[in-house]
Parts: sequence; C-alpha cells; structure tokens
Amino acid sequence: MKKKIKKTSFVKEKVTSTFSVLSGSLSFLGGWQICHNLCLGIIAALSLIGITVVGMPLLFLTKYAVYFWLVAVLLLIPTLVMYWYNRKCMSKNIVLTNIGIIVAAIPFASLQPYQVLFWSAGGILIGLAVLDYTKSDLRKFK
Repeated sequence: MKKKIKKTSFVKEKVTSTFSVLSGSLSFLGGWQICHNLCLGIIAALSLIGITVVGMPLLFLTKYAVYFWLVAVLLLIPTLVMYWYNRKCMSKNIVLTNIGIIVAAIPFASLQPYQVLFWSAGGILIGLAVLDYTKSDLRKFK
C-alpha cells in the first residue's frame, strides 16, 4: 500500500514540476531582454560554424510575446491550484519565482508606462524566493 502511495505521489510531483517549469520557461519569452539575449546567443552559435547573421533572427517572436505570456499565465493557474491543494508537492520558492517572472515580463503596450513598477515587483518576488531558498539551505548545513 505504501509503495502505491509513494508512486502516485511521485507522479503528482512530476506533473506539478512540469507545469511549473513550463510556466517559468514560457514567461521568459515575454521579456524583451531575454529575447534579445537569446537572439545574440543564436547569432554567436551560428558564427562558430561560419554562418554570419546580421540583425535579430528571432525578432518575429516579438509579435507573439503576448501569446507566449498568456500561455505562461494559463500554465501557472493549474500550478497554483495544485500548490494550493498540496503544498508539499512542489517548492514554494519555484512558484514564487515563476510568479515574479510573469509579473516582470508583462508585455502589454498599454501598461508600458508602468513597466518599471512591474519589473520591480517581479524582481522583489524573485529576490524573496532566492532569499528564502538560501536561508533554508543555510539551515540545512548547520
């Protein structure tokens, strides 16, 4: 009986962590700086094999930033629901980091005047998650 409980717990943990990873990964696509760095990385990688690219090869993705961000929010919702019902199944720091990333990467043009506020709020949430994670790590070593 215990093995069956452990197996279903393991499956639940895998599913929730997958949603959490997808949510955080897709929310990065909404942030301009991340897209810019991704393009620069692709340009650098292509230059290593002798292909020269001028410009931004992934610039077309900026048209879809809102859609990527909305998918990240939609993936965050089931993650939050699962976290609410079983807090032991995933790290609160990962959930808090994902929320911070999504808040910081809001891509709506009508909210551009408040972008610094969103960056600050998202950065604070990410900072709190990192601080809490390092605190718990330090407690383990004592």
